[in-house]
Amino acid sequence: MADNMKQYILGMDIGTTSVKVCIYDYHTKEVIANQNKDTAANIPSDQGIEGNKQDVPKIVSAVHFCVSRLPRDLLKHVTKIGICGQMHGVVLWKNEAWEKIEKDGVVIRFEGTRENMSALYTWQDTRCKPEFLETLPKPDSHLKCYSGYGCATLLWMLKHKPEKLKQFKYAATVQDFIVTMICDLDTPIMSDQNAASWGYFNTEKKEWNRDILQSIHFPVELLPKVAKSGEIAGKLNMSWNGIPAGTPVGVALGDLQCSIIATLEDSQDAVLNISTSAQLAFVVDKISNFSSNTIEHLPYINDTYLVVAASLNGGNVLATFVKMLQQWMLEFGFPIPQSKVWEKIIALGLDAQELPTMKINPLLLGERHAPTMKAMAENIDLSNIQLGSVFKSLCDGLIENLHCMMPKEILQSANIKRIVGNGSGLSRNPVLQKAVERFYNLPLEFTSGGDAAKGAAIAVKF
Repeated sequence: MADNMKQYILGMDIGTTSVKVCIYDYHTKEVIANQNKDTAANIPSDQGIEGNKQDVPKIVSAVHFCVSRLPRDLLKHVTKIGICGQMHGVVLWKNEAWEKIEKDGVVIRFEGTRENMSALYTWQDTRCKPEFLETLPKPDSHLKCYSGYGCATLLWMLKHKPEKLKQFKYAATVQDFIVTMICDLDTPIMSDQNAASWGYFNTEKKEWNRDILQSIHFPVELLPKVAKSGEIAGKLNMSWNGIPAGTPVGVALGDLQCSIIATLEDSQDAVLNISTSAQLAFVVDKISNFSSNTIEHLPYINDTYLVVAASLNGGNVLATFVKMLQQWMLEFGFPIPQSKVWEKIIALGLDAQELPTMKINPLLLGERHAPTMKAMAENIDLSNIQLGSVFKSLCDGLIENLHCMMPKEILQSANIKRIVGNGSGLSRNPVLQKAVERFYNLPLEFTSGGDAAKGAAIAVKF
């Protein structure tokens, strides 16, 4: 193909644990290059285990690492940039929150300046206890506001750290911050997907609940402008690692929506994504009534909605189990790599022929609808304490929890014929895969779809 015919889109996913980027060929519909980098961005919180914060400059550094390692001969043909990331979280900043490192008039990299921004308060933050949330007014929205949601976190800060809140001029999700930075926007622009993830946003009117928030003295000037998903937020301010200046950048989207854009092949498919957390979702044209407090309707694309059961407990629970085993062995003086632990427990779980009799409720992080719930195990006896049986019971518990949130009858009523799997937590774990098919009585298949970075690239065309 002639150079002037090439049309590539840079897709980027600012995830909870890593940054992933790809170059998507608009004509062939294929990813032709990709990179990823663990952010290692978690930092201690003064709220102890109830707080969950990340260092934004480390995330910015991971973005640079990934983009700078993509082939320059491909980057120069990038015609659009699509970005998505972890929803719900909030980062605050003031002017000069980043600096551009330039060479010969070209931006080599961006760097965040810690003194001019807060940490990222993530979706896993649990500082907003039920007692606090109960004091807040009811949102004018079909969506509730939970701990870890941007508006809830800001309202907590308004009550407990008002002076800190006054230091900052802007607030948004971390993916919105990245868009603001590379476009050098005066103020952040947020998609309706990310706005809905903050709470106090009416998805049908597409506007913030300003009057409600003002009534409790919320600093509404911090609320970003909102644009429709798929719209352009701005243009690349300068040439960046070979990407031409002026390249349009889409308003940042939610990582869940983008992973589904990349994965969904048919209207009769549901998508099960298990990475850090776990979500089961399918697409509907309008908000429907399932009479359930464990299912939400999230804005998707083209004015449609995702029906979602979003669990806080997914790959993070299994990873914690593996780290626990690893730590136990270390205390006995036998260090074992995590990869070996995974390999062994999956093999043992597959060898465990009987259906699990031990019941593990895996809610290490509680759930948004039940924040005080904790993990527990029951029906333990001499026949089910082998490692393979325990791991199989844990995998079963994760899927049974999802099934309680979104029973198979809901999928049947929506005429869902198969479940499409996504996320490394599911694709690498055949024990978990078997549990999905057993609980939902539907085939589980993996497509060539891809991840949220690819979805972000595709979505910027809409």
